[in-house]
Amino acid sequence: MSAYRDIAYNSLWKQNPILGQVLGLCPTLAITTSLISSFSLGLATALVMAISNFAVSALRSFIPYEVRIPIFILIIAALVTVVDLAMNAWLHDLYLVLGIFIPLIVTNCIVLARVEAFAAKYPVGVSTWDGFMMGIGLTAVLSVLGVVREFIGQGTVLSGIDMIIPGAQAIQVLPEDYPGFLVGILPPGAFFVLGLMIAGRNWLDARANEKARQRLLLAGQSSPA
Repeated sequence: MSAYRDIAYNSLWKQNPILGQVLGLCPTLAITTSLISSFSLGLATALVMAISNFAVSALRSFIPYEVRIPIFILIIAALVTVVDLAMNAWLHDLYLVLGIFIPLIVTNCIVLARVEAFAAKYPVGVSTWDGFMMGIGLTAVLSVLGVVREFIGQGTVLSGIDMIIPGAQAIQVLPEDYPGFLVGILPPGAFFVLGLMIAGRNWLDARANEKARQRLLLAGQSSPA
């Protein structure tokens, strides 16, 4: 259980794919214009990461080292194709909004990095958990970016919810005559919000490290000579 807790902490905070490793910036900047699109893409990526880690970990003993990368990409591409076709069939409107970014999960360095660095070396259980939690860490950051940019740019939350739940409506947080802030839904707005999120994470880490250092100093001073 300790290993699973460590994986969850690393995935959600310490080695978060976006805040910690700064990977996958292309979909991060392009698709996070609303909470629904951000969350949907993140959840699709988490599903692909979990299943690809499971498959690679289960087959790692049978995959020759020399051809491991092409086989990993083939497994990921097959899973992404399934997700792509499923969304086209059952969530077609959302599929049109996400567009090319669903197939591009294949080339997302986050997915291949976890398959190569973790799933190819560890047992099935922890590998699947690692892939899923890395995907959830990605989804969390995308969702925060999406909700902030949607609120600033449009004054709403859950815009496009009707693509998933027919008849549902977005929540109008700001007055309906709010003109919107265009930069919020453009890539520069994503850069700005993401930069603030990374700075906030680094500040929290620095403060936690300083507190830990002070506790060690106090413990050393109070210990008997």
